[in-house]
Parts: sequence; C-alpha cells; structure tokens
Amino acid sequence: MTRTTPPRPVDVEGVFPALAAHRRTATRLHPRHGAPGAGDSSVAGPLLWPAGEPWPVCTVAHPKGTGHLLSDVRLRRRIQDGARGRDFTVDEQRRLDAMKAADHVPDLRDDNPLPMLAVAQLSTRDVPDLVGPEGQDLLQVFWCPFEAHGPERTIDVVLKWRRSADVGTVLTPQPEPPVAGREECVPTTCVVHPEQVVEHEYLGLLDEGLQEEVSAWEEGLLDEDDDDDYEDGPSSAASYATYEEYEAAMAAARAEEPEEIDYMSDLSIAPGWKVGGFASWHLTDPAPVDCQVCGTAMPPLLTVDKWECDGASRSWLPLEDRDAENDPRVLDPVGVYLGRGLMRVHTCPADPLHPHRLSFQ
Repeated sequence: MTRTTPPRPVDVEGVFPALAAHRRTATRLHPRHGAPGAGDSSVAGPLLWPAGEPWPVCTVAHPKGTGHLLSDVRLRRRIQDGARGRDFTVDEQRRLDAMKAADHVPDLRDDNPLPMLAVAQLSTRDVPDLVGPEGQDLLQVFWCPFEAHGPERTIDVVLKWRRSADVGTVLTPQPEPPVAGREECVPTTCVVHPEQVVEHEYLGLLDEGLQEEVSAWEEGLLDEDDDDDYEDGPSSAASYATYEEYEAAMAAARAEEPEEIDYMSDLSIAPGWKVGGFASWHLTDPAPVDCQVCGTAMPPLLTVDKWECDGASRSWLPLEDRDAENDPRVLDPVGVYLGRGLMRVHTCPADPLHPHRLSFQ
C-alpha cells in the first residue's frame, strides 16, 4: 500500500512568496512492519550484500556482550504486537519476565570485532532524494548498537554505497551482533513506502524579517481562533437543562473547530524516517554541520526519527493511516530511539564518499 501525506493546510509559499527560495524536497520512507527481500529498499531487512565481501564490524573497545539479546528484543515486540488490546497470557508474561539486560556473552571481549547491525537499504530506484557517488545506486546503512563511541558516547554509523547490478551471490545468513546496549538501538524489520514531499527551511534559519512575518501571521491565526471561539462557542452552562448537556455541546463545538496551524509543525519539515530535506533544530540552537575534508555544508542524507508523527505534527499522518492514528505500529513502527528521539546522518554534496557526520535532537 502506498502512503500519501495530506496536502498542507495552507499554501505557505502563497502566503510568503520568499519561502520559494527556501524549499527542498525530501522522501518520507513511511516504514511499516513487513518482510522485505534482499533486493528491496527496507529498514532492518536483508541486504543485497555479496557473499565474498567482508561484513562491516565494530573494532572499538567497549562492552560488547552485555545488554539485551537481539532475540529477546524481537520476541518482546512480537508478543506486545500480538497482545495488543488484551492482557498477556500467563506464558507470554513468563517469557517477558525472563528477558533481562545481562552479561549474555561473557566470552566476547571488549576488543573483539563485532558484526554491525544492518539498519537500512535504500535504492535510488525507490527513493528520489537519494543521491550518492556517480554510478552507485544502493545505500546500505549499519550501526553498532552500543552507545559507546566518540566524545558524545553514541552509536557508530557506517555507510556503504554500491552498484546493485554488480552484486552476484548474496550472503546468507547475514551476520549480526548478538547483543545491543539498549533495546531502542534495534530497529524492527520494515518495508518502506517512499513518498516525495516539499519541505521549507527551519524557522530559526530564515532571515530575521521573514521570521518576523511568519510569527506575526501565526499570532494572527491564534487571534482569529480566539474570536471564533467567543462568537460561535456554546453559551453558558446556565442556558442548558443539565450540566451533561452543556458538556456535550462543548465537546461538539471543539470537534468542529479547525486545528491550529503552525509553521514548524505543519508547513516546514516532515517528521519520521526520511531521505533529504531540511534539519530541524527544535531542541538546540542551529549548529553548522560542515564537511571536515572540504568545508562544504552537509545537508541531512538520512533522518532516523522516533515517530512517524507526534501530536504537534499530526497533520503529516498519511491518509491511509487515519483510521489507525493511535496504533503504535503506525506512530512508532521502527522502535528506535536515539539521542532525544532523532538522529541525522549528514553527507557531503561535493563528494558523498567524504566522511559523514551525525547530529542529534
């Protein structure tokens, strides 16, 4: 099934023509639980990886056998999905209680090489905003599922670009680490439903005059909503026979009210897993992310998000999912939570093979 982002509630470039110079496309991936094949674009699916090529490994010294078994993480999620809407059975609860973070692989030394976890495979055939080295059409993303790398003590990400037509026999079975430091470092296997959308630059990076125009416009919308509430809302409780009738009238009035429109929530940057687009700096001040080789500004290549959308960005929820808007398999399909909920992988537009960088929000 395809996924379709609803039209934005306002033609923001019609209101602010200057924003046309601050637009960029992004491809929302819309991951959903599924069983992709090795040749498919996917999250945490099997990779089109040549049988004779070494699998990426983590060689940094850190605890590697202590944490959560990947098999436990996946079983827990299957049990939780199967029990949605009911209590756990006695057997399910017993199995859940047996899952604990522990030193599961005591013989695995801190300096032993550890297979990296396959996180995503994306093809330029499916993802229009995926741009890599010339002649290479497939991006494969790995990370070490231990937040023990670098001064920020986070995961380590590896990118592999390749030409899919050059892959012969596919490696099977494919390696993976037995343990992850946190359950939230392990993505659930998902098929993807790529959809290209238009984004507009983060508000704090627009020129000051345009920022002020947008803010004044938003304040005007709030004033209009307040006036409408005053003119059209239910009259006082005294005009109703019972308080219950008054409450019912209030609820009906709230249901008919248009949702508030906010530039950052509704008109600027799409939430969820995506390729391309702009970076949001909603938790910190904007920070430059420049290539450490050539100094070129590095836009986000891949955004890894906790949510498909949250309460503030609910207008981005695909039309096909409107009847399941509270289903965790729609709102949090991948089960990954990095940083404070969002991680971006930035690559150099001058040369995608220059070292990438990470940013977190």
